[in-house]
Amino acid sequence: MPEFLTGPIIAAIIIAIVVIIIIICSYVKAPPDKAYIISGLRRNPKILIGRAGLKMPFFERKDELLVKQISIDIKTDGYVPTADFIGVNIDAVAKVRVMSEGEGVKIAMKNFLNMKEQQISDSLVDSLQGNMREIIGTITLKDLCNDRKKFGDEVQQKAQEDMKRLGIEIISCNVQHVTDEKDLINALGQDNMAKIQKDASIAKAQADRDVAIAQAQAQKEANDAKVAADTEIAVKQNELSIKRAELKTIEDTKQAEADAAYEIQKENQRKTIEVTKTNADIARQEKEVDLKRKEAEVKEQALDAEVKKKAEAEKFAKQQAADAALYERQRNAEAEKFELEKAAEARKVQAEADLFAKQQEAEGIRKVGEAEAAAIAAKGLAEAEALEKKAEAMKKYGQAAMMEMIVKALPEMAAEIAKPLSTIDKVTIIDSGNGGDTGVGSMGSYVPSVLAQTIESVKETTGIDIREIMKANTYDAKVNKNITVSGLDGVQTLNVSTGDVNETVSGAPATTAPAAPVAPEAPAAPQAPTAPTTEA
Repeated sequence: MPEFLTGPIIAAIIIAIVVIIIIICSYVKAPPDKAYIISGLRRNPKILIGRAGLKMPFFERKDELLVKQISIDIKTDGYVPTADFIGVNIDAVAKVRVMSEGEGVKIAMKNFLNMKEQQISDSLVDSLQGNMREIIGTITLKDLCNDRKKFGDEVQQKAQEDMKRLGIEIISCNVQHVTDEKDLINALGQDNMAKIQKDASIAKAQADRDVAIAQAQAQKEANDAKVAADTEIAVKQNELSIKRAELKTIEDTKQAEADAAYEIQKENQRKTIEVTKTNADIARQEKEVDLKRKEAEVKEQALDAEVKKKAEAEKFAKQQAADAALYERQRNAEAEKFELEKAAEARKVQAEADLFAKQQEAEGIRKVGEAEAAAIAAKGLAEAEALEKKAEAMKKYGQAAMMEMIVKALPEMAAEIAKPLSTIDKVTIIDSGNGGDTGVGSMGSYVPSVLAQTIESVKETTGIDIREIMKANTYDAKVNKNITVSGLDGVQTLNVSTGDVNETVSGAPATTAPAAPVAPEAPAAPQAPTAPTTEA
């Protein structure tokens, strides 16, 4: 350490630092609406209101006392009788504050130290209500209603004596609302209102009378003045008409001269305007020609510059694109080469795996084929036996089986022919009226006609005449004549007298076979489905 920092100097520095810290910790500043009470070292506490001071730590304490204005709502909480024994309920507001000077603040410190605003209000409201009740008993209802300020001042004066002993100052006391138990206040108001209305009605009647008299007098004077005025106006108007006629003559003369001068001036101005307009048009056309020529030169220069720049840009773009394409092809070739090498290795591994799989699959297919072959052989054998039995049955029944098949097929053919008619929702038929087969009759013969054409087409295509086969079992065929059915495997002849069938087979002698079982009668051709609702 330096030699000049001796023990006493260091002690003085430490003491100074301690004193500064104590001062900083002891500094307090009171706001204007609060009083800081510093007590502890002195007999009379220090009071700070809106100023700063010091409080010794550990030796003194700081307490607060509200000195701002406080509003207290005072209510009678029920009807209190007045001097004329009428119960009233009064709601008033008192403005109070704690005394901040002299003995008042000392008394307030003892009663309201560290209290909040609501606590102070609650402690004072009972005393203020009691004082207001006392004043109510000394005043009549009419005086209370007519002079509320006087009542408030009396309450304030009466309560101030009690508040002074608590260290409180009453600033003002105002009555907010007054009601009575029997609604007499409204009755007093109605009485006064009736008197006022009466006085007003009397005053209005007297005023109306004075107004009527004044109006009559004014109308008389006005009428006299009007007659005199009308007479004078008539004279003046006559003189005015004469003067107007004289002035009109002069005006017309001047107007004619002015019109002639105006037309002359207008013609001169028109000529001047036309000449000026012609010159302006010529100058404008010359300007337009010059402007178009300059625009053409500018466009030509711009086009030359644009073509040159465009050609240079296209050349540069093509060069860049060619370089990029070359680089891309090189990269693609390298990538393709790498991918081909990897693909070759993968295919090699895949081929080995596929070979093993194919071997296993071939073995499985072979076994499956053997099983399927056995199944097909069994199925073919069964079908062959079925066809053989069917052929034997057809051979046995011969013509009867053929007839049964044809008869069964006819309804299906008719149904397919009539099927398009079932999709028609509505048909409108217009008859020509010439007696021909048109209209409703042609609609009903559609299915039989198409069925007959179908049978004829079968005969022309296959050589089998279905109508001749169906006629073979009719009564006429059995009794009157023989029917030869052609188009089958041979020629069958039905004998009318015996019903035997003489069958001649190509390449074999004719033999006589037993009569075939009589086939059931061919059903009538199916009728076409009833057409939807028609309109003739």
